Amino acid sequence: RELFEAAGLELRGSLAAMMLDTKKTFDTLVANLAKSPEARDRILNNEIYKYVSGSLAGTQEYMAMEKLFEVRKDPQWDLVVLDTPPTANALDFLDAPERLVGAIDSPATRWFVQAYESSQKGAFGALLSKGASMLLNGLSKFTGADFLKQIAEFIAGLNELFGGFREHAEEVSAALRSPDVAFLVVTSPHPLAVREAMFFSDKLKDAGMRRDGVIVNQVHQLLPEPKASDEELAQILAPHLPEGTEPGDAVARMMQALEDERMRAVADRVETDRLRHHLGPSVRMVEVPALEADVHDIQSLAEVSRYLTGEATSAL
Repeated sequence: RELFEAAGLELRGSLAAMMLDTKKTFDTLVANLAKSPEARDRILNNEIYKYVSGSLAGTQEYMAMEKLFEVRKDPQWDLVVLDTPPTANALDFLDAPERLVGAIDSPATRWFVQAYESSQKGAFGALLSKGASMLLNGLSKFTGADFLKQIAEFIAGLNELFGGFREHAEEVSAALRSPDVAFLVVTSPHPLAVREAMFFSDKLKDAGMRRDGVIVNQVHQLLPEPKASDEELAQILAPHLPEGTEPGDAVARMMQALEDERMRAVADRVETDRLRHHLGPSVRMVEVPALEADVHDIQSLAEVSRYLTGEATSAL
């Protein structure tokens, strides 16, 4: 509170931050979906589960969605903000529920469980069992029979929870498309970044999700050219320059720097206009100018917020 008061800002409300614990979230989900304490412990104590619960492809994205779904239902929070990775990884969040359920219920995992269970019945009676047993016996020479047993128990245990996983995945997917969830795309006026913003925005639209706004950060402003002549500028600068510095040279360098800045501003304007035209009038677009100092304290964050809330606008 003292930091806000020192910056001349009124502190209203509170802010809490959380880092995702993928494995703990997965453990909680398993505990909630398990039909019995025995089934829960069988999965949680499985060595394969302990290893892949934090590293299985799609697990982190799915658990992020799961945690978001859990926090969203908590009435103590008025607004929940999820900060996703850059565009390429952010796309993984959109279909994470479907991908993880697909991995758990894939034909390969079903075959493995069936083959392992058949091979344990002895005599290798069925034709499927004969081929499967040969493969499993071969694998066991390299990995050990206990390792295969752990894998089979892990897959079988997750498949027992498949109905709950699928139901949760559907709920999470529906939540991402609900009226009270919106996506903000943050980009810069760099051509490559603008192209990625267009691509991600289109993906949101195709997925039936709200793309409510785009924030273009660090937009260079078109600074005006000085009205004074070079000679007048040299006279103004002369008293403020170090000894031995030629005022005319200083003015020339400053004019070149101004020209470079104006060229960047024109390029930024072209890209931001291209993005605005692509998004259409239904998507709100906000520009945050390139500030003179780095954003590293409360005062500079407050300056950025003035543009985000519309209190200040970027000069065209």
